[in-house]
Amino acid sequence: MLRKVFKTGNSLVVSLPREVLEPLGMSDGSDVSVELDRKNGQILIRPTSLAAAGVDETFAKQVNEFIAEYRPALDALSKK
Repeated sequence: MLRKVFKTGNSLVVSLPREVLEPLGMSDGSDVSVELDRKNGQILIRPTSLAAAGVDETFAKQVNEFIAEYRPALDALSKK
């Protein structure tokens, strides 16, 4: 699957198609880990979650659901 690198603001971006993200349970706002594999010349992108960071899985799910439900309000608060 070919994708283009494009500039947005001061960053370079690669869009990820929905059919790649959905099986991993990822959507807009999902956290990812990005690593460079110099030996193989690859960029590795992996989904991350609060549970992966050692947080209780049930609590992590509740936090993610809260963020998904209240994202517009949280975004507005972050701009104040």
